[in-house]
Amino acid sequence: MNVIFPPTSRYALTPTATLVRADGTPVTYLKRRFVPAPENLALLQWHQVVQNERLDNITAQYLGDPEQFWRLCDANRALRPEELTETIGKQLRITLPEGIPGVPHA
Repeated sequence: MNVIFPPTSRYALTPTATLVRADGTPVTYLKRRFVPAPENLALLQWHQVVQNERLDNITAQYLGDPEQFWRLCDANRALRPEELTETIGKQLRITLPEGIPGVPHA
């Protein structure tokens, strides 16, 4: 069984493995996803958090999809999504996905 995630999923490129139980039943699971180093992600721009701002609105504004909040978490080393908007004035990195190089001085 292949587990297929949509291309916009944080797990889209995560490989799977299969464990065969003692009774012969195969169990497919995701291997560990390694979070990319933020400094390896191409910076698009910075965003300054304002009062009562929501992460889904930020990602909708910059990335066109409110469900892409996980990309901001990766780009800003956040373990909990809500920590990105807890502090007014915090600067958030808005980046391209891993593996897509930016164009310097574009």
